[in-house]
Amino acid sequence: MKPNLHVAYIVSHYPHNAFGHDGGIGTSVFTLAEKLKEFNVQVSVFVYGQKEEFVIKEENATIYSLNNRKGKFFNFYWNRKKINKFINKIILQEKIDIIEAPDWTGITAFMGFKIPLIIRFHGSDAYFCYLENRKQKLKNFWFEKLAINNADAFIAPTKFAGEVSSKLFKIKAKEIKTIHNGLNLQNFENEKPEEFEKNLILYAGTLVRKKGVLELPEIFKDVRKDFPDAKLILIGGDAPDIKTNSKSTWELMKTLFTVDDLKNVNYLGKIPYSEIQNYIKKANVCVFPTFAETLGMVTIESMAMQKVVVNSNIGWSEELIIDGESGFLAHPSNHDLYARRIKEIFEDKQLAKKIGEGARSRIEEKFDISKLLFENIDFYQKMINFKKL
Repeated sequence: MKPNLHVAYIVSHYPHNAFGHDGGIGTSVFTLAEKLKEFNVQVSVFVYGQKEEFVIKEENATIYSLNNRKGKFFNFYWNRKKINKFINKIILQEKIDIIEAPDWTGITAFMGFKIPLIIRFHGSDAYFCYLENRKQKLKNFWFEKLAINNADAFIAPTKFAGEVSSKLFKIKAKEIKTIHNGLNLQNFENEKPEEFEKNLILYAGTLVRKKGVLELPEIFKDVRKDFPDAKLILIGGDAPDIKTNSKSTWELMKTLFTVDDLKNVNYLGKIPYSEIQNYIKKANVCVFPTFAETLGMVTIESMAMQKVVVNSNIGWSEELIIDGESGFLAHPSNHDLYARRIKEIFEDKQLAKKIGEGARSRIEEKFDISKLLFENIDFYQKMINFKKL
């Protein structure tokens, strides 16, 4: 059957064998694109900023690897023009109906398309600067604002992310549709949720200040007062710290742990995406004390595997978790409450089981990609028809 819809995505990374895995934006786009293919929707993915240029043709999907323009001056402008020219050529050749891009860095600034352009709020630099209460570089805001102005409509993974982005960029008279990022639930099964390593805490994500990792030493210290055998595993890439100019957030974290606590901390760095699930299953509790997020893919992945998650109580997370039913919410700087929630789970295996089951039910209800798929398709069709008027 011939596809009656052709959707394209512009991304900086994509979890395909040709690129590897790197980050939540690529993962959420990949999950949606793979499900669209199952429903006979043609998909094209343009992955920019790569070392080599090549094309991968698959059934109902084509992936284009695009490298950067090599020049000395105004690369930020001419590279976007290079990408735009190539994509517009493929739009005509392959009859693409609609294209989607992320808000981060405003990649579609200076670009123009004759088909609808949707921007999905995965989290702009302006958004994260606002949540972290730090100053944004004027150039970064300018790029993102230009990209926003060029878009026909927007998709936000949470209502909170949409409202904050609308406020920051003064978006008027354009539709912002809330559609959660989804999971292919069959890829996140935990057949034996009752089996885990007692008193093991897991954090998975980049080690960076905005993710709240610098709060973990005090939280862990409080936990170990009552559970001296508690362990903390950290998974994710290390990042520089903007506030202190430290080249390594991990090195900064180590100075915040007591000598004794640090013996029970294991930082694994980046590991293959396929292995992270094993650590989630192994954990007693998963913690995500982040100050800045739009949704948080690893949070809903952990919940899907019936893990008790202790998350931030800020904006977006209140749309993910019902406090006390499908996880716990606590402000990252409230170390006492955060630690208390972890200890409650350590103390009560039945409570852990109950909340884990509630977490899975919540994901099945709100974040199943098989359901969310049709919300995306309906919105795409709506914007295509609107553009034709």
